[in-house]
Parts: sequence; C-alpha cells; structure tokens
Amino acid sequence: MYFIVKRIMDITISALALLLLAPLLFVIALFIKMDSPGPVFFAQSRVGYKKKIFKILKFRTMAKDADKVDIAVQQVRDWEINSNDPRVTRVGKWLRKTGVDEIPQFFNVLKGDMSLVGPRPYYQPRIDADPNLEERLSITPGCISLAIVSGRVRLSEEEIKKYDREYQNKRGLWLDIKILLKAVYLVISGKGF
Repeated sequence: MYFIVKRIMDITISALALLLLAPLLFVIALFIKMDSPGPVFFAQSRVGYKKKIFKILKFRTMAKDADKVDIAVQQVRDWEINSNDPRVTRVGKWLRKTGVDEIPQFFNVLKGDMSLVGPRPYYQPRIDADPNLEERLSITPGCISLAIVSGRVRLSEEEIKKYDREYQNKRGLWLDIKILLKAVYLVISGKGF
C-alpha cells in the first residue's frame, strides 16, 4: 500500500509543482541563457532502481561541456564542500545554493525513473568503485534524500551512506512527508541544501 500511495503522491506533487512553477522555470531558463552559452538543461546518466540507467535532468549550472573534463572525484567533492567550483556559472551558483537547479527532476519523477524521496542516484563509475552502493539500487532514487536535508555537502561519504541506510530501514509515508517538508523549508528560507 505504501508504494501505491507514494507513487500517487509523487505524480500529484510533481505535476502540480511543474504547473505552478512554470513561470519561474521560464525566468530561470532566460537567466541561464543570458549568463552563459549552452543549453538550459543538463542531462546525465545515472543508475536507478534495479540498475536501470536513466538521464537525470537539471538546470545547467556549469559552463557548457564542463562535465566532459576529467576531474578527480575528490577534487569535485572539495569544490562542492567549499562552494568554489570554478566550472559553475554566476546563475549556477544561485541555483545550486537554493536547490532550484533540481526542479526539472520532477519530469524524472513523472516518468517513474525517480521518486520525490529516496537515496540520490549515483553515476555508474561510483557504483563500480564501491560495491556497498549496490544496496541503493533496491529502492527508487529520489530528488530529495534524508542525507540532503541533513547537511548534504557538509556530510562525509560515510555519513551519506548512513543516512541512506537509515532511510531504507525506516522508509514510510510519514518519513517521506517529513523529508519533503524540511526540503521546502530549506528552499523557502534561503538556506538551500
């Protein structure tokens, strides 16, 4: 029953959010285009439920093709923690700080590749490098996770895994609602993720 209610909640909230936020999405798209050349959206392959590969959709926050440069995972992690990634555009910094860059993932939710709440999806190389991450593939990945609302970039990789395991063990409708409400609060308060 939980999974049926969760899917109905995913579809309803995602469709309503996209409808209500349509004017904001248009303005964000304009700002992205004015700030730097390149597409408005960024799509990247991720591993989902039962190892299904899908394209996660976000607003583009980095310079065009910045993701094609081979950079060590630890370097990227350091940039995220210190919020000083040189590849990120001016508009991209604001989008990331507020979490607004993630709004297009509502399309992923409508398609069924993601849920509103669940562990964040990883890239295939991260799954290959750490077999312990395979346990995440037994659950649909989410736009928002317990780890994100608990400190995201300030958390170590081990802490993120701990929060993901906690979510998997305790998941339920009430926990999903609490995580969603905390995410809304973080965005509205300007604290972001």
